[in-house]
Amino acid sequence: MTGARPIRLALLVALLVVTGTATPASATGTMDVPPWTGVEIGIADQKPNMFLDSRFLALGIRHARLAVGWDVLTDRRSAAELESWLAHAKESGVEPLISFMHSRGRHRRALPTPLRMRREFLRLRKLYPWVKTYATWNEANHCGEPLCHRPKTAAAYYRELRRACPTCTILAPEVLDMPNMAEWVRQFSRHLGFTPRLWGLHNYVEANRFRTSRLRQLVRATRGAEIWLTEVGGLVRRDNNSRTRIPEGPRHAGRVTRFIFDELVPRNPEITRVYLYHWNSSSRKDSWDSALITPGGRERTGFRVLSRVLRLGPRPLRSFRKPRAR
Repeated sequence: MTGARPIRLALLVALLVVTGTATPASATGTMDVPPWTGVEIGIADQKPNMFLDSRFLALGIRHARLAVGWDVLTDRRSAAELESWLAHAKESGVEPLISFMHSRGRHRRALPTPLRMRREFLRLRKLYPWVKTYATWNEANHCGEPLCHRPKTAAAYYRELRRACPTCTILAPEVLDMPNMAEWVRQFSRHLGFTPRLWGLHNYVEANRFRTSRLRQLVRATRGAEIWLTEVGGLVRRDNNSRTRIPEGPRHAGRVTRFIFDELVPRNPEITRVYLYHWNSSSRKDSWDSALITPGGRERTGFRVLSRVLRLGPRPLRSFRKPRAR
């Protein structure tokens, strides 16, 4: 587009964000306001109510991520939650990324055989054939997940998902930026027989410390594959009994969001998509809060940074200054 139209569109997005009004989705699920055309940006959130927030719609975001149990369709409540989330995503013109994880039933540590994993996946595909993007497993190298010491099993799952849907986009297992990450990835690729070209990374620890060493480890371990940050965000508050120390606070979270888009993404071309976690905090008692919107519905600094990035892109590269230790 040329002439005055891009300027008018930028002003329209700014006006919509300020007023909190939305540009409604059309019958085909498209929006009148185009998102930033750089790296693709999405939101990871388990709650469907973000699709009803006029501010989310006004941003023109086209991607969202949901994590579900591998046996999600066997539990009535989980299946209903999935149906509601996907219905809202489709109505909003948003492309889902579905990531599999442990069962949410009584047997959290139970793992399916590769053939059972394939069958459950095909059931999901039959119900929602329009969903074409999946991640093999959520934070597979984290020992809160039953695949922590089973990269061979994870490789078998990845192989079955790809065979079951050759036209789908299948991410290798999403990994968390922990000390065991690089070795877990190498073992996975060794069992698989090749290194997948698309990976998901949750780099909460290093992003909140303004570091990138684990990201570089993943780049080397995957031989320069494409990487999606499928969960990342500035930590406001947590109460999840983790022994890993991470800075937190509303002001800190805003700085982290700026670091992600103004430093981390521009300096690492392997990153082609970013899912911020998450849209809104539902309660002040949540065990994890890295949301863009407060429990009371107010916009945090991270939201304003995201709005600027979607309108204008990242700021010019500079040397990011870490906050002084107190």
